[in-house]
Amino acid sequence: MKKLFFLCFLAILGFSSCKKDVTPATQTGTLDEQARDTLYYIMNNYYLWYDLMPAVVETDYTNPYTLLEAMRYKALDRWSYMETYNEYLAESSGSFVGHGISMGLDPSNQIRIAQIYTKSPLYSKGVRRGWIVKKLNGTDLAPIFLAKDTAAYNRLIGASSVSVTNTFLFQTPAGKDSTITSTKASFTLNTVIDADTLHLKSGIAGHLVFDQFISPSNQELKNAFTYFMQNNITDLIVDLRYNGGGDLSVLTNMASYVAGSNYFSTPFLQLTFNDKNSAYNTTYNFPTVSSPLSIKRLVVITTRGTASASEDFINGLKPIFDVKCIGDTTNGKPVGMVGFQFKYNYIFWPIAFSLVNSEGQGDFFKGFVPDKYAVDDITHDWNDRNETCLKEAIYYLENGNVSAKSLYVGQKPPVRFSEKSEKNNNAYILKK
Repeated sequence: MKKLFFLCFLAILGFSSCKKDVTPATQTGTLDEQARDTLYYIMNNYYLWYDLMPAVVETDYTNPYTLLEAMRYKALDRWSYMETYNEYLAESSGSFVGHGISMGLDPSNQIRIAQIYTKSPLYSKGVRRGWIVKKLNGTDLAPIFLAKDTAAYNRLIGASSVSVTNTFLFQTPAGKDSTITSTKASFTLNTVIDADTLHLKSGIAGHLVFDQFISPSNQELKNAFTYFMQNNITDLIVDLRYNGGGDLSVLTNMASYVAGSNYFSTPFLQLTFNDKNSAYNTTYNFPTVSSPLSIKRLVVITTRGTASASEDFINGLKPIFDVKCIGDTTNGKPVGMVGFQFKYNYIFWPIAFSLVNSEGQGDFFKGFVPDKYAVDDITHDWNDRNETCLKEAIYYLENGNVSAKSLYVGQKPPVRFSEKSEKNNNAYILKK
């Protein structure tokens, strides 16, 4: 059965009214040629900028990968991509093979753990964000990060396969060296990285570090917001610095927890497709959720990696809150993907719609500029009040304004390598 997926994050929503066939009439040639021809049809009918694409001859290309690159409207489109069907299944379920870490280069040119998942083999051995990685398999990582040599990093850490083993030489927060051998494992990523409360001069603030919008997130978010509600928080800090997007249904649930019960069933986001597909234009309301909050202020921590659904979280809540952003300018993706399955081989993800909030605000291709620039401080763990971004968020809540402008403006974001795929997804899925 053919499936047409319209996306803003990676969960399947059923709409039985969709009956449109997106497959070309002829299916001949090799598998890649058939996929190429299907993609050509999709781009000409469903791509948001179909009328601005370069003119191409589809038979000049032997596979869909090269055709997609040729057809993409490069003036605005940084995101359209394709992947194998199995890659899609793994990403949407949160399944993962690896150590469950990302590493970054700090201002002193030391390599540190920037993020680690709780089911990581290294997490159980005590490793946390902020730990210094002096060597990997006996090799100093700093030159690789300074050169932004992704290929060298990938060769050193090895394939994403169970049983691949690496030896890390760490320096712990206590200043001691610790050699740990870790074998890559298969596990499900947790998406709520941290959920705690901060007792401040201004009251009790919730603090949520959220990694990506995928289906398993719903239960994690329910637990987190139940905890926040039970602790009577009055303000909320949401850390989305590494969150590149995900599932629209998860986004609407999370936004509804934050907006509160007064906004249930009111407009949140509107999706607009090209003029050939205006019948798919959709308004998403805040759904009813358990444990909705009643907060006064919302602060969001952002970086250039904050994209897609994360930006729509900010934009969709702007009509309700004077959302304050701390960190760096966001990615700038006010548009969303549509996923088209080709047999059980590929999923195509072209940009297919734009998004605006309930007041018609969108078009943020330059990203959201923060109210206070602050460096992504990988030298501290998430809940450490000396972590630069968290410290600035607390300052705002306690003082009612951001601190003086920092020297961070204009500096380049830190180099960071991650085992996890960091495709920017804004996916609205329509299944038939």
